[in-house]
Amino acid sequence: MNAVEIAKDTYWIGCVDYDHHDFHGYSQSPEGTTYNAYFIRDEKNTLIDTVSIGKSNTMLCRLAHVIEPAKIDYLVVNHVEQDHAGCLPEIIAACKPEKIFCSTMALKSMEGHFGKQMQDWPVVAVKSGESISLGKHTLVFQETRMLHWPDSMVTYCPETKILFSQDAFGQNIASSERYADEWEHGDLVHRVKEYYFNIVLPYSPQVLKALPVVGSLDIEMIAPDHGLIWRGSMCKEIVDLYRTMAEQKPRKRAVIVYDTMWSSTERLAYAVCSGLEENGVPATLLSAKKNHHSAIMTALADASALAVGSPTHNNGVLPYIMSALTYIKGLRPKILVGGAFGSYGWSGESPKILQQYLTDMNIEMPAEPVRVQWRPKHEDLIKAHQLGKSMAEALKAKCQD
Repeated sequence: MNAVEIAKDTYWIGCVDYDHHDFHGYSQSPEGTTYNAYFIRDEKNTLIDTVSIGKSNTMLCRLAHVIEPAKIDYLVVNHVEQDHAGCLPEIIAACKPEKIFCSTMALKSMEGHFGKQMQDWPVVAVKSGESISLGKHTLVFQETRMLHWPDSMVTYCPETKILFSQDAFGQNIASSERYADEWEHGDLVHRVKEYYFNIVLPYSPQVLKALPVVGSLDIEMIAPDHGLIWRGSMCKEIVDLYRTMAEQKPRKRAVIVYDTMWSSTERLAYAVCSGLEENGVPATLLSAKKNHHSAIMTALADASALAVGSPTHNNGVLPYIMSALTYIKGLRPKILVGGAFGSYGWSGESPKILQQYLTDMNIEMPAEPVRVQWRPKHEDLIKAHQLGKSMAEALKAKCQD
Protein backbone atom coordinates (compact mmCIF):
# COMPACT_ATOMS: atom_id res chain seq x y z
CA MET A 1 0.00 0.00 0.00
CA ASN A 2 2.89 2.39 -0.67
CA ALA A 3 2.38 5.84 -2.15
CA VAL A 4 4.04 6.53 -5.52
CA GLU A 5 5.99 9.78 -5.93
CA ILE A 6 5.09 11.11 -9.40
CA ALA A 7 6.98 14.43 -8.97
CA LYS A 8 8.99 15.96 -6.14
CA ASP A 9 6.68 16.05 -3.09
CA THR A 10 3.69 14.94 -5.19
CA TYR A 11 2.32 11.42 -4.68
CA TRP A 12 -0.27 9.06 -6.11
CA ILE A 13 -2.30 7.61 -3.21
CA GLY A 14 -5.16 6.02 -5.13
CA CYS A 15 -6.80 2.62 -5.20
CA VAL A 16 -6.81 -0.13 -7.83
CA ASP A 17 -10.21 -1.81 -7.91
CA TYR A 18 -10.01 -5.19 -9.64
CA ASP A 19 -13.65 -6.00 -8.93
CA HIS A 20 -15.58 -3.06 -10.40
CA HIS A 21 -16.72 -3.80 -13.94
CA ASP A 22 -19.78 -1.64 -14.54
CA PHE A 23 -20.32 2.14 -14.47
CA HIS A 24 -24.01 3.06 -14.97
CA GLY A 25 -24.39 0.58 -17.84
CA TYR A 26 -20.88 0.94 -19.26
CA SER A 27 -19.06 -2.36 -18.89
CA GLN A 28 -15.37 -1.51 -18.91
CA SER A 29 -12.17 -3.52 -19.10
CA PRO A 30 -12.22 -7.03 -17.68
CA GLU A 31 -9.61 -6.34 -14.98
CA GLY A 32 -11.44 -3.43 -13.30
CA THR A 33 -10.54 0.24 -12.84
CA THR A 34 -8.46 2.70 -10.82
CA TYR A 35 -9.56 5.53 -8.53
CA ASN A 36 -6.71 8.01 -8.49
CA ALA A 37 -6.09 10.47 -5.66
CA TYR A 38 -3.03 12.64 -5.09
CA PHE A 39 -1.11 14.26 -2.22
CA ILE A 40 1.17 17.33 -2.29
CA ARG A 41 3.56 17.81 0.61
CA ASP A 42 4.10 21.50 1.39
CA GLU A 43 3.49 24.13 4.08
CA LYS A 44 -0.15 23.37 3.43
CA ASN A 45 -0.34 19.61 2.91
CA THR A 46 -2.99 18.99 0.30
CA LEU A 47 -5.09 16.11 -0.98
CA ILE A 48 -6.45 16.29 -4.52
CA ASP A 49 -9.53 14.09 -4.92
CA THR A 50 -10.43 10.96 -3.00
CA VAL A 51 -11.67 7.47 -3.87
CA SER A 52 -14.85 5.42 -4.05
CA ILE A 53 -17.11 4.29 -1.24
CA GLY A 54 -15.47 1.51 0.78
CA LYS A 55 -11.94 2.31 -0.46
CA SER A 56 -10.96 5.00 2.08
CA ASN A 57 -8.76 2.64 4.14
CA THR A 58 -6.59 1.91 1.10
CA MET A 59 -6.15 5.61 0.37
CA LEU A 60 -5.41 6.45 4.01
CA CYS A 61 -2.90 3.61 4.23
CA ARG A 62 -0.98 4.91 1.21
CA LEU A 63 -1.14 8.44 2.62
CA ALA A 64 0.18 7.29 5.99
CA HIS A 65 3.38 6.09 4.31
CA VAL A 66 4.31 9.72 3.58
CA ILE A 67 2.43 11.77 6.23
CA GLU A 68 0.04 11.36 9.13
CA PRO A 69 -3.48 11.91 7.80
CA ALA A 70 -4.18 14.35 10.65
CA LYS A 71 -1.53 16.70 9.19
CA ILE A 72 -3.54 17.36 6.03
CA ASP A 73 -4.46 21.05 5.69
CA TYR A 74 -6.35 21.30 2.41
CA LEU A 75 -8.58 19.02 0.35
CA VAL A 76 -9.44 19.71 -3.31
CA VAL A 77 -12.58 18.07 -4.69
CA ASN A 78 -12.54 18.28 -8.48
CA HIS A 79 -15.67 16.16 -8.97
CA VAL A 80 -18.39 14.90 -6.62
CA GLU A 81 -19.40 11.70 -8.44
CA GLN A 82 -19.36 8.89 -5.92
CA ASP A 83 -16.46 6.91 -7.41
CA HIS A 84 -14.26 9.90 -6.52
CA ALA A 85 -16.02 11.49 -3.56
CA GLY A 86 -17.98 8.62 -2.05
CA CYS A 87 -15.60 8.33 0.89
CA LEU A 88 -15.42 12.07 1.63
CA PRO A 89 -16.99 11.70 5.11
CA GLU A 90 -14.38 9.13 6.15
CA ILE A 91 -11.45 11.11 4.70
CA ILE A 92 -12.61 14.36 6.27
CA ALA A 93 -13.09 12.67 9.64
CA ALA A 94 -9.55 11.23 9.49
CA CYS A 95 -7.77 14.33 8.14
CA LYS A 96 -9.85 17.21 9.50
CA PRO A 97 -8.72 19.65 6.77
CA GLU A 98 -8.95 23.34 7.54
CA LYS A 99 -10.31 24.05 4.03
CA ILE A 100 -12.06 22.02 1.32
CA PHE A 101 -11.99 23.54 -2.17
CA CYS A 102 -14.55 22.76 -4.88
CA SER A 103 -16.44 24.48 -7.70
CA THR A 104 -19.61 26.45 -7.03
CA MET A 105 -21.67 23.72 -8.70
CA ALA A 106 -19.92 21.05 -6.63
CA LEU A 107 -21.10 22.75 -3.46
CA LYS A 108 -24.68 22.10 -4.53
CA SER A 109 -23.87 18.51 -5.43
CA MET A 110 -22.22 17.94 -2.04
CA GLU A 111 -25.32 19.18 -0.27
CA GLY A 112 -27.41 16.76 -2.29
CA HIS A 113 -25.13 13.80 -1.62
CA PHE A 114 -24.11 14.38 1.99
CA GLY A 115 -26.80 16.61 3.50
CA LYS A 116 -26.36 17.24 7.21
CA GLN A 117 -23.03 15.37 7.23
CA MET A 118 -21.37 18.37 5.63
CA GLN A 119 -22.86 21.15 7.75
CA ASP A 120 -19.56 21.56 9.64
CA TRP A 121 -17.26 20.97 6.67
CA PRO A 122 -15.06 24.00 5.88
CA VAL A 123 -16.01 24.13 2.19
CA VAL A 124 -14.78 26.99 0.00
CA ALA A 125 -16.33 27.34 -3.47
CA VAL A 126 -13.84 28.61 -6.10
CA LYS A 127 -14.28 30.01 -9.59
CA SER A 128 -12.27 29.55 -12.78
CA GLY A 129 -8.88 31.22 -12.58
CA GLU A 130 -8.76 31.40 -8.79
CA SER A 131 -5.59 30.07 -7.19
CA ILE A 132 -4.22 29.20 -3.76
CA SER A 133 -0.66 28.96 -2.45
CA LEU A 134 0.47 25.86 -0.60
CA GLY A 135 3.93 27.34 0.03
CA LYS A 136 6.24 26.13 -2.70
CA HIS A 137 3.32 25.00 -4.84
CA THR A 138 0.43 26.93 -6.36
CA LEU A 139 -2.89 25.42 -7.38
CA VAL A 140 -4.97 27.06 -10.11
CA PHE A 141 -8.60 26.00 -10.53
CA GLN A 142 -10.49 25.81 -13.81
CA GLU A 143 -14.16 24.87 -14.06
CA THR A 144 -14.96 22.36 -16.81
CA ARG A 145 -18.73 22.21 -16.50
CA MET A 146 -20.35 19.19 -18.15
CA LEU A 147 -17.00 17.47 -18.61
CA HIS A 148 -18.71 15.37 -17.63
CA TRP A 149 -20.82 16.70 -14.70
CA PRO A 150 -21.94 20.28 -13.95
CA ASP A 151 -19.61 20.35 -10.91
CA SER A 152 -16.46 19.26 -12.75
CA MET A 153 -13.24 21.25 -12.52
CA VAL A 154 -9.52 20.61 -13.04
CA THR A 155 -6.56 21.74 -10.94
CA TYR A 156 -3.19 22.85 -12.33
CA CYS A 157 0.12 23.15 -10.48
CA PRO A 158 2.51 25.42 -12.45
CA GLU A 159 5.56 24.48 -10.35
CA THR A 160 5.37 20.77 -11.19
CA LYS A 161 3.50 21.38 -14.48
CA ILE A 162 0.89 18.78 -13.52
CA LEU A 163 -2.75 19.00 -14.59
CA PHE A 164 -5.01 17.07 -12.20
CA SER A 165 -7.75 16.46 -14.76
CA GLN A 166 -10.40 14.47 -12.82
CA ASP A 167 -12.37 12.28 -15.29
CA ALA A 168 -10.98 13.95 -18.42
CA PHE A 169 -8.20 11.97 -20.16
CA GLY A 170 -8.93 8.89 -18.04
CA GLN A 171 -9.29 5.22 -18.93
CA ASN A 172 -10.58 2.21 -17.03
CA ILE A 173 -7.37 0.25 -16.51
CA ALA A 174 -6.58 -1.67 -13.34
CA SER A 175 -2.88 -2.42 -13.08
CA SER A 176 0.33 -2.05 -11.13
CA GLU A 177 1.62 0.35 -13.79
CA ARG A 178 1.04 4.04 -13.06
CA TYR A 179 2.05 5.63 -16.36
CA ALA A 180 0.54 5.46 -19.84
CA ASP A 181 3.93 4.89 -21.48
CA GLU A 182 4.22 1.62 -19.53
CA TRP A 183 1.11 0.16 -21.24
CA GLU A 184 0.82 -1.45 -24.67
CA HIS A 185 0.06 1.51 -26.93
CA GLY A 186 -2.62 0.02 -29.17
CA ASP A 187 -4.63 -1.25 -26.23
CA LEU A 188 -4.17 2.08 -24.43
CA VAL A 189 -5.74 3.98 -27.34
CA HIS A 190 -8.60 1.46 -27.40
CA ARG A 191 -9.22 2.01 -23.67
CA VAL A 192 -9.24 5.78 -24.15
CA LYS A 193 -11.80 5.47 -26.96
CA GLU A 194 -13.86 3.04 -24.88
CA TYR A 195 -13.94 5.51 -21.98
CA TYR A 196 -14.63 8.57 -24.14
CA PHE A 197 -17.37 7.08 -26.31
CA ASN A 198 -19.21 5.50 -23.38
CA ILE A 199 -19.00 8.43 -20.95
CA VAL A 200 -17.71 11.71 -22.37
CA LEU A 201 -19.09 11.70 -25.93
CA PRO A 202 -22.35 13.65 -25.31
CA TYR A 203 -20.25 16.49 -23.91
CA SER A 204 -17.93 16.84 -26.92
CA PRO A 205 -18.85 20.54 -27.39
CA GLN A 206 -17.63 21.17 -23.83
CA VAL A 207 -14.47 19.18 -24.58
CA LEU A 208 -13.70 21.40 -27.56
CA LYS A 209 -14.16 24.49 -25.37
CA ALA A 210 -11.87 23.11 -22.65
CA LEU A 211 -9.01 21.97 -24.88
CA PRO A 212 -7.74 25.48 -25.73
CA VAL A 213 -7.52 26.17 -21.98
CA VAL A 214 -5.52 22.99 -21.51
CA GLY A 215 -3.37 23.87 -24.51
CA SER A 216 -2.46 27.23 -22.99
CA LEU A 217 -0.84 25.55 -19.98
CA ASP A 218 2.75 24.34 -19.73
CA ILE A 219 2.02 20.68 -18.99
CA GLU A 220 4.50 17.87 -18.38
CA MET A 221 2.04 15.49 -16.74
CA ILE A 222 -1.73 14.87 -16.85
CA ALA A 223 -2.99 13.02 -13.78
CA PRO A 224 -6.60 11.80 -14.28
CA ASP A 225 -8.88 10.24 -11.69
CA HIS A 226 -9.10 6.91 -13.57
CA GLY A 227 -6.37 4.79 -15.07
CA LEU A 228 -2.84 5.69 -16.08
CA ILE A 229 -0.99 9.00 -15.78
CA TRP A 230 0.20 10.77 -18.94
CA ARG A 231 3.72 12.23 -18.99
CA GLY A 232 6.12 13.84 -21.41
CA SER A 233 5.18 13.73 -25.10
CA MET A 234 2.14 11.57 -24.32
CA CYS A 235 0.39 14.62 -22.86
CA LYS A 236 0.14 16.13 -26.33
CA GLU A 237 -0.90 12.78 -27.75
CA ILE A 238 -3.88 12.41 -25.42
CA VAL A 239 -4.98 16.03 -25.92
CA ASP A 240 -4.83 15.55 -29.71
CA LEU A 241 -6.76 12.29 -29.46
CA TYR A 242 -9.48 14.00 -27.40
CA ARG A 243 -9.76 16.70 -30.05
CA THR A 244 -10.13 14.08 -32.78
CA MET A 245 -12.77 12.15 -30.84
CA ALA A 246 -14.70 15.31 -29.96
CA GLU A 247 -14.75 16.55 -33.56
CA GLN A 248 -16.13 13.22 -34.87
CA LYS A 249 -15.14 13.95 -38.44
CA PRO A 250 -16.50 11.45 -41.02
CA ARG A 251 -14.87 8.05 -40.63
CA LYS A 252 -15.00 5.61 -43.54
CA ARG A 253 -16.03 2.56 -41.54
CA ALA A 254 -19.33 0.88 -40.66
CA VAL A 255 -20.69 -1.10 -37.73
CA ILE A 256 -23.35 -3.77 -38.25
CA VAL A 257 -25.31 -4.79 -35.16
CA TYR A 258 -27.78 -7.65 -35.28
CA ASP A 259 -29.62 -10.24 -33.28
CA THR A 260 -31.06 -13.43 -34.70
CA MET A 261 -33.37 -16.27 -33.67
CA TRP A 262 -32.72 -19.02 -36.22
CA SER A 263 -29.82 -17.48 -38.21
CA SER A 264 -31.92 -15.83 -40.94
CA THR A 265 -31.16 -12.26 -39.82
CA GLU A 266 -27.56 -13.28 -39.18
CA ARG A 267 -27.20 -14.35 -42.82
CA LEU A 268 -28.58 -10.97 -43.90
CA ALA A 269 -26.07 -9.22 -41.62
CA TYR A 270 -23.18 -10.98 -43.32
CA ALA A 271 -24.55 -10.03 -46.73
CA VAL A 272 -24.82 -6.36 -45.70
CA CYS A 273 -21.24 -6.57 -44.42
CA SER A 274 -20.10 -7.99 -47.75
CA GLY A 275 -21.83 -5.17 -49.61
CA LEU A 276 -20.03 -2.57 -47.52
CA GLU A 277 -16.59 -4.17 -47.73
CA GLU A 278 -16.74 -4.88 -51.45
CA ASN A 279 -17.53 -1.22 -52.04
CA GLY A 280 -14.64 0.24 -50.10
CA VAL A 281 -16.00 0.60 -46.57
CA PRO A 282 -14.50 -1.70 -43.90
CA ALA A 283 -17.09 -3.01 -41.46
CA THR A 284 -17.28 -4.46 -37.96
CA LEU A 285 -20.06 -7.02 -37.46
CA LEU A 286 -21.33 -7.49 -33.89
CA SER A 287 -23.97 -9.75 -32.43
CA ALA A 288 -26.00 -7.81 -29.84
CA LYS A 289 -26.48 -11.04 -27.93
CA LYS A 290 -22.74 -11.74 -27.68
CA ASN A 291 -21.41 -8.17 -27.32
CA HIS A 292 -22.26 -5.76 -24.51
CA HIS A 293 -23.81 -2.49 -25.68
CA SER A 294 -20.74 -0.59 -24.43
CA ALA A 295 -18.54 -2.71 -26.75
CA ILE A 296 -20.84 -1.79 -29.63
CA MET A 297 -20.52 1.86 -28.66
CA THR A 298 -16.73 1.57 -28.59
CA ALA A 299 -16.76 0.13 -32.12
CA LEU A 300 -18.62 3.26 -33.25
CA ALA A 301 -15.60 5.34 -32.20
CA ASP A 302 -14.09 4.53 -35.60
CA ALA A 303 -17.26 4.43 -37.70
CA SER A 304 -19.77 6.83 -39.25
CA ALA A 305 -22.26 4.25 -40.55
CA LEU A 306 -24.54 1.90 -38.63
CA ALA A 307 -26.66 -0.97 -39.96
CA VAL A 308 -29.06 -2.69 -37.55
CA GLY A 309 -30.91 -5.95 -37.99
CA SER A 310 -33.46 -7.93 -36.01
CA PRO A 311 -36.11 -10.53 -36.70
CA THR A 312 -39.65 -9.51 -35.80
CA HIS A 313 -40.50 -10.60 -32.26
CA ASN A 314 -43.95 -10.03 -30.77
CA ASN A 315 -44.63 -7.44 -33.49
CA GLY A 316 -41.45 -5.60 -32.49
CA VAL A 317 -37.69 -5.88 -32.18
CA LEU A 318 -35.61 -8.31 -30.13
CA PRO A 319 -34.73 -6.85 -26.68
CA TYR A 320 -30.93 -6.88 -27.09
CA ILE A 321 -31.22 -4.71 -30.18
CA MET A 322 -33.54 -2.17 -28.56
CA SER A 323 -31.29 -2.05 -25.50
CA ALA A 324 -28.26 -1.33 -27.67
CA LEU A 325 -30.08 1.33 -29.70
CA THR A 326 -31.40 3.07 -26.59
CA TYR A 327 -27.88 3.18 -25.18
CA ILE A 328 -26.38 4.45 -28.44
CA LYS A 329 -29.04 7.13 -28.88
CA GLY A 330 -28.37 8.52 -25.40
CA LEU A 331 -24.65 8.97 -26.14
CA ARG A 332 -25.41 10.86 -29.39
CA PRO A 333 -22.64 9.63 -31.71
CA LYS A 334 -22.39 11.41 -35.06
CA ILE A 335 -23.59 8.60 -37.33
CA LEU A 336 -24.01 9.81 -40.89
CA VAL A 337 -25.47 6.81 -42.72
CA GLY A 338 -27.73 3.98 -41.57
CA GLY A 339 -29.50 0.87 -42.74
CA ALA A 340 -32.10 -1.57 -41.39
CA PHE A 341 -32.87 -5.19 -42.15
CA GLY A 342 -34.54 -8.25 -40.67
CA SER A 343 -36.40 -11.49 -41.17
CA TYR A 344 -39.90 -12.50 -40.08
CA GLY A 345 -42.38 -15.33 -40.07
CA TRP A 346 -45.80 -13.69 -40.42
CA SER A 347 -46.02 -9.99 -39.43
CA GLY A 348 -42.60 -8.45 -40.22
CA GLU A 349 -42.65 -5.06 -38.46
CA SER A 350 -39.04 -5.06 -37.22
CA PRO A 351 -37.14 -3.56 -40.22
CA LYS A 352 -39.52 -0.59 -40.46
CA ILE A 353 -39.29 0.00 -36.70
CA LEU A 354 -35.49 0.00 -36.94
CA GLN A 355 -35.58 2.30 -39.98
CA GLN A 356 -37.75 4.80 -38.10
CA TYR A 357 -35.59 4.61 -34.96
CA LEU A 358 -32.44 5.43 -36.94
CA THR A 359 -34.24 8.19 -38.83
CA ASP A 360 -35.28 9.72 -35.51
CA MET A 361 -31.57 9.82 -34.62
CA ASN A 362 -31.07 12.10 -37.67
CA ILE A 363 -29.24 9.37 -39.57
CA GLU A 364 -29.52 9.42 -43.37
CA MET A 365 -31.07 6.22 -44.70
CA PRO A 366 -29.96 5.81 -48.33
CA ALA A 367 -32.05 2.68 -48.98
CA GLU A 368 -35.31 1.08 -47.92
CA PRO A 369 -35.05 -1.58 -45.19
CA VAL A 370 -34.51 -5.17 -46.28
CA ARG A 371 -37.43 -7.32 -45.11
CA VAL A 372 -37.24 -11.09 -45.69
CA GLN A 373 -39.82 -13.76 -44.84
CA TRP A 374 -38.60 -17.07 -43.46
CA ARG A 375 -35.16 -18.13 -44.69
CA PRO A 376 -33.36 -15.71 -47.00
CA LYS A 377 -33.08 -16.92 -50.59
CA HIS A 378 -30.31 -15.94 -52.98
CA GLU A 379 -32.26 -12.93 -54.23
CA ASP A 380 -32.81 -11.79 -50.62
CA LEU A 381 -29.10 -11.92 -49.89
CA ILE A 382 -28.52 -9.85 -53.03
CA LYS A 383 -30.92 -7.21 -51.62
CA ALA A 384 -28.99 -7.18 -48.34
CA HIS A 385 -25.71 -6.90 -50.25
CA GLN A 386 -27.20 -3.97 -52.18
CA LEU A 387 -28.15 -2.30 -48.88
CA GLY A 388 -24.50 -2.49 -47.85
CA LYS A 389 -23.44 -1.09 -51.22
CA SER A 390 -25.88 1.84 -50.94
CA MET A 391 -24.60 2.65 -47.47
CA ALA A 392 -20.99 2.48 -48.67
CA GLU A 393 -21.64 4.87 -51.55
CA ALA A 394 -23.49 7.34 -49.32
CA LEU A 395 -20.76 7.26 -46.67
CA LYS A 396 -17.91 7.68 -49.15
CA ALA A 397 -19.67 10.74 -50.60
CA LYS A 398 -19.87 12.27 -47.12
CA CYS A 399 -16.24 11.46 -46.36
CA GLN A 400 -15.27 13.51 -49.43
CA ASP A 401 -17.24 16.59 -48.31
